[in-house]
Amino acid sequence: MKTFLAQNETKQPAKWHLIDAEGQVLGRLAVKAANIIRGRNNAHYTPHVDTGDFLVIINADKVALTGKKEEQNKYMFFSGYVGGESYRSLTEMRKKKPEFIIQHAVKGMLPKNRLAAKMLTKLRVFAGPTHTHEAQNPVQIAL
Repeated sequence: MKTFLAQNETKQPAKWHLIDAEGQVLGRLAVKAANIIRGRNNAHYTPHVDTGDFLVIINADKVALTGKKEEQNKYMFFSGYVGGESYRSLTEMRKKKPEFIIQHAVKGMLPKNRLAAKMLTKLRVFAGPTHTHEAQNPVQIAL
């Protein structure tokens, strides 16, 4: 028996999935999301080929965190200049840009290479309950 390796010519078309993040724990949601956009939930998964599906996440502003992470987690930003380092707490990010919280968590769970940058474009995160991908008919996934 031969091992099946997907190639760009033989890979199946990507599907669209939808996850409601309301009340979901951030880390567990990010693992599920990373596996979907990598394609690890498919039988034809191959590590060096992008075989993943598209994923839409709604209600990013209502994602849950356990413990004291809401107060303790900080995100660092660097302008590139000397002394240009700044920090924002997770509470501030939830108010200003709630999509960033999920995108940052999912990005950390992808491999650190050029293929991961391409995979990350398949993730669409929205703060509210509505999204702009109704035409793709995403299938709701229950976590």
